[in-house]
Amino acid sequence: MPRAFLVVMDSVGIGGAPDAHAYFNGDVPDTGANTLGHIMDACAAGHADEGRRGALRVPNLMDLGLSDAMALAAGETVAAPRAGAATETSQGKDTPSGHWELAGLPVPWDWHYFPKADPAFPDTVVQAVCEAAGVAGILGNCHASGTEIIARHGDAHVQSGQPICYTSADSVFQIAAHEEAFGLERLLDLCAAVAPMLHEMRVGRVIARPFVGTEGAFERTTNRRDFAIMPPAPILTNWVQDAGRAVYGVGKVGDIFSMQGFDEVRKGDDRALMGHLADLVEEAAEGSLTFANFVEFDSLYGHRRDVAGYARHLEWFDAEIGRLRAGLRPGDLLVLTADHGNDPTWVGTDHTRERVPVLVEGAAAPGLIGFADVAHVVARHLGVSPK
Repeated sequence: MPRAFLVVMDSVGIGGAPDAHAYFNGDVPDTGANTLGHIMDACAAGHADEGRRGALRVPNLMDLGLSDAMALAAGETVAAPRAGAATETSQGKDTPSGHWELAGLPVPWDWHYFPKADPAFPDTVVQAVCEAAGVAGILGNCHASGTEIIARHGDAHVQSGQPICYTSADSVFQIAAHEEAFGLERLLDLCAAVAPMLHEMRVGRVIARPFVGTEGAFERTTNRRDFAIMPPAPILTNWVQDAGRAVYGVGKVGDIFSMQGFDEVRKGDDRALMGHLADLVEEAAEGSLTFANFVEFDSLYGHRRDVAGYARHLEWFDAEIGRLRAGLRPGDLLVLTADHGNDPTWVGTDHTRERVPVLVEGAAAPGLIGFADVAHVVARHLGVSPK
């Protein structure tokens, strides 16, 4: 039986979203944002030479038709394209919106976003956090970059025990706490306790952001956990599981879908995740789906506007995908795509509204499609029916 591997390169957008003008980083619309295109331009100009040099080298992605995908995203006519480009319809440029739609379910409502104000959160939310954590107050209560707010409030958090709460342009409520001073399990319990109320508000995710270290040297750990709204209808993973097939998750995808339709999930940093994915290429059951997310493009390089770091990670990923491709069995399907953009050359630190590549090995190139069509490409290959 055929197998399928759906791999999300988190934030590797390719520009061209027709509604980018309606999405903003600060006061600047996302019109013209192009994560991959602008990284390529920076590399070619010698502006991304930290730890690497020269033009971006991604031969495996190019062999799968990346240049055709980028041309399609830009509105160019491509005769017999070797890859596809997907356009999102959900009203968001965030992780749940992108992943839900890639899994066949456009988001059926508008997410709740917290205002860019100080304070950002209503008193009812602050009170719920304080009661669940057993503290008198919270730190942060604003829009912020995760690394910046930990640097700013980390020492006060360790001294007071008050959790650091912040948000972004996404529909998200994030709680940062020190793994030792506050406790990792206590942080996870806190997030789980307040998530139902925030989900009722249509806040897409409550994210636990644990960190370690001392003042001036705080570092986030890989023990992040997302508490996301449960999808309101069956998704690709349910379709496959309901057909009696195995479904494996790699990375944060289990959290994004509230573990709907997964038999097991393997976690770690991106290098560990690539090892898990390689293991599954070797051992995943016949007829199975493996759904993976590689988050560090977004979390370490996009949000931090690190062009050279993003380029290095793309080149590392490309080399690893080359080795993975060599291990695919006859009849296997590999789909490489993304969930949104995060152009490191753009203003601000938020995601960017973009089309995404759909690079396919083991099936016909899909051309210009919608995000939800990706799920149907996978389902058709596995011979399972959408619900």
